[in-house]
Amino acid sequence: LRAGGAQIALAASNPLSTQDDVAAALAEYGVAVYARAGVDRETYYRHINQALDIAPEIVLDDGCDLVNTLHTERLELLPGVTGGCEETTTGIIRLRQMAAEEALRFPVVAVNDTRTKRMFDNRYGTGQSTLDGIMRATNTLLAGKTVVVAGFGYCGRGVAERARGLGARVIVTEIDPVKGLDATLQGYEVQPMAVAAERGDVFITVTGNRDVIRAEHLAAMKDGAILANAGHFDIEIDVRALEDLAEAVHPGVRPNTDEYVLADGRRLLLLAEGRLVNLTAAEGHPAAVMDMSFAAQALAVTWLARERVRLVPGVYDVPPEIDTEVARLKLAAAGIEVDTLTPDQETYLHSWRTGS
Repeated sequence: LRAGGAQIALAASNPLSTQDDVAAALAEYGVAVYARAGVDRETYYRHINQALDIAPEIVLDDGCDLVNTLHTERLELLPGVTGGCEETTTGIIRLRQMAAEEALRFPVVAVNDTRTKRMFDNRYGTGQSTLDGIMRATNTLLAGKTVVVAGFGYCGRGVAERARGLGARVIVTEIDPVKGLDATLQGYEVQPMAVAAERGDVFITVTGNRDVIRAEHLAAMKDGAILANAGHFDIEIDVRALEDLAEAVHPGVRPNTDEYVLADGRRLLLLAEGRLVNLTAAEGHPAAVMDMSFAAQALAVTWLARERVRLVPGVYDVPPEIDTEVARLKLAAAGIEVDTLTPDQETYLHSWRTGS
């Protein structure tokens, strides 16, 4: 976007996600950066407001905190915003609720919901980077461990696949019968969290909802259980309940690992303060995945700038031709070719007159 002539202001999407060297490099390229590693919640929102001081025409969000701040604290800027993009499942959930309540004041493109984003970023990116963060923070051997994955959407599916590939026994918890059945037919055990809590060695939440792991689950876990979150906000593991159960807390027993000692001597290990473990304890998704998501965002911004006069407030899907173009570019960059339809095949697919 900067190379295309846009004026850019950037804030972090998570209080613990910033890499200071990356922020400094972006500043050298003319991007106004309001972020640094390890800030508290108050500073995080101050940075968001500093970025918004640019009075943006288009906003790109990752979790909906930016859009939420615009609609709650910076109402004076809303008339100048013509559109936006959202990158995460959690953010899309919030935006669709805003739209349903007629609270959303400008059109937003659901970049998260493209086929390339869900399949490659959510599934392969989250799957790899989440386990990368857990292994860096704990130095644990996943082979032979029982890993409980809460949520079997695209992110949870990727985490479960990677954990199984490393030799872990994987249990999936779900609220959606269809996703639970999908996990079952893929060979995973599917159990309620109340049952899985007693069996798991490593717990990974990827649901986009709150209180997925609660006090009653924490009370049932075995000594040394590891708690990690790969959902966008730090609400999936009830950290306050964990603090209430603990007789002692030993912060930083390893980088990004805090030990909570319960009354009976059991120890539970919380990673990254319950925030995104893949961004905090690792480096987020590999660049080979994120380039597709960012390409979709850049092309969606171009589409917004061109179409904004006809768009009303709401959540919009990315035009399918953008998704296809991103995949085509990725294949071309990798030197991979796919087949094209012949004229007869095109005709057959668009005609109902040809029978068996």
